[in-house]
Amino acid sequence: MAADYTLYCFAQSGNAYKAALMLNLCGADWTPRFVDFFNGETRTEAYRAVNVMGEVPVLEHRGRRLSQSGVILDYLAHTLGRFDWEGEEERREVLRWLLWDNHKLTSYTATLRFLMALSKDPNPAVVETFRARALTAIKVLDTQLTGREWVALDKPSIADLSLCGYLWFNDEFGVDWKTYPAVGAWLRRLEALPGWKHPYALMPGHPLPAKG
Repeated sequence: MAADYTLYCFAQSGNAYKAALMLNLCGADWTPRFVDFFNGETRTEAYRAVNVMGEVPVLEHRGRRLSQSGVILDYLAHTLGRFDWEGEEERREVLRWLLWDNHKLTSYTATLRFLMALSKDPNPAVVETFRARALTAIKVLDTQLTGREWVALDKPSIADLSLCGYLWFNDEFGVDWKTYPAVGAWLRRLEALPGWKHPYALMPGHPLPAKG
């Protein structure tokens, strides 16, 4: 019997991990559908028929097909009844951090990690530009988490699951969480949630053949 949820994903994608982690923490009946990103699958006509944006993640559920991690997290919060908000004030606070994550934190950390760990001969000046931007965003997150357990609410929410997406790859983009202790403590709290797994353990495609 087919799983309730199918997630198009691959192990190196922090954006796909956001949705995979949500599904796993909620104990959902889900299955990964491996996307061969590094061999160009997302550029094929067949994949663009699945998602015109040519990106992962894509979630399939009961005839629906959703893309963009923030939209998927919002959908899962409502269908699975966890990590959501109560009332308009909480909704806006969660959305504030989801939008900031996609525009700033994920945008810069994902690019920095790709340049450092997955690209051949990146331009050093470009690497340093994105390092500065990533560290600035991480500092904002560290400041927000100082003196509180979760980013947006007094409980874990989809804002936390979105913001953490690329931070488990910190060894690949050269950040030690001792420098950002509030972020490090928050990540340990997330790791303690039942069902947590590292992206490389949760989704298919690791290690890359070139990495052995």
